[in-house]
Amino acid sequence: MYKTPLQAYQEVDKSGMTGREVEAYALTKVAMALRDCQQRWDSPERDQLLDDALKLNGRVWSIFQAELTRADNPMPQVIKQNILKLGAFIDQRSINIMAYPKPEALDIIIAINENLAAGLRESVANGSAPSTSDADENQQSAAHRPSISAAS
Repeated sequence: MYKTPLQAYQEVDKSGMTGREVEAYALTKVAMALRDCQQRWDSPERDQLLDDALKLNGRVWSIFQAELTRADNPMPQVIKQNILKLGAFIDQRSINIMAYPKPEALDIIIAINENLAAGLRESVANGSAPSTSDADENQQSAAHRPSISAAS
């Protein structure tokens, strides 16, 4: 039996997932880690939980930002710019949270991650919004190449 929903979610088999599914999984995992930190704010491990969750969030968003700035990224420019602006906002918010930690300051990052993940899952279900790695997926595994999609 799992102690937390985060532990249960971490056990999900990610093999065979599309790029969008992996992205949705990563964003959901980060949102859950941030929420877990919020819920355990008064615990002695709070600083470590916060540090770990913000580092994980930073890694996920750094991958997204790198993928979006690739010259061969086929996503429409306006969508790339909007997601990059979200990434810059999240980077700045994370720095502010590190300097002035408050549990409610995590709310906006959690909401952005959950909403983007929901959009990605919806696009998978609808078969819409091609991912950036669709052309490459025959050559590379989706788990090794992020596929920032336009569905949010």
